[in-house]
Amino acid sequence: MSVLARNRSISKLKFYVNAKNIHVKLMDLCQRDFGVKMIRNIVIHKNRMEPEDAETLANLAEKYYGTPKLPAKYPERIVEKYFNTIWDISTAMLHNVICAYTLWPTCKAEAEERRIYQDRAIASCEVLIVELELASRELDVSADKYKQYIAMLDEEVGLLKGWRKSDNKRFKDLK
Repeated sequence: MSVLARNRSISKLKFYVNAKNIHVKLMDLCQRDFGVKMIRNIVIHKNRMEPEDAETLANLAEKYYGTPKLPAKYPERIVEKYFNTIWDISTAMLHNVICAYTLWPTCKAEAEERRIYQDRAIASCEVLIVELELASRELDVSADKYKQYIAMLDEEVGLLKGWRKSDNKRFKDLK
């Protein structure tokens, strides 16, 4: 028995909501300099202090943040590179999810176009995972800081693949 259109509840669209949440969280991560700002500031300000204060600060930093391995003149261009890359890919991922969702195929060509958007969204998630892993390594940030983002991206890949699979079944008879 089918439900009348006026009686249907709004779908939660987990893949869509999750994509927006990932985008917001990654934008927040970018704006916080990927978690290196505190260590970078400690290293930069250490050079401006008296030797005793610098030693005290270094001991506190080591105790609470681990040994900073960043050079005294931390290369801003590295943070900026990851900022731009992750920002752009995250935006592209969200746009591809939105574009795929707004298409309702009535012919095979539209179904293929929707699948292309889904594939691009999946690829963007995979690239974001790799970029976060590289940022963790390059910026010398604990990988634990990025685990939540990688887990969200893995979940999103699974949701998008499930959505794509259900579309394959639903639209297989289109001409």
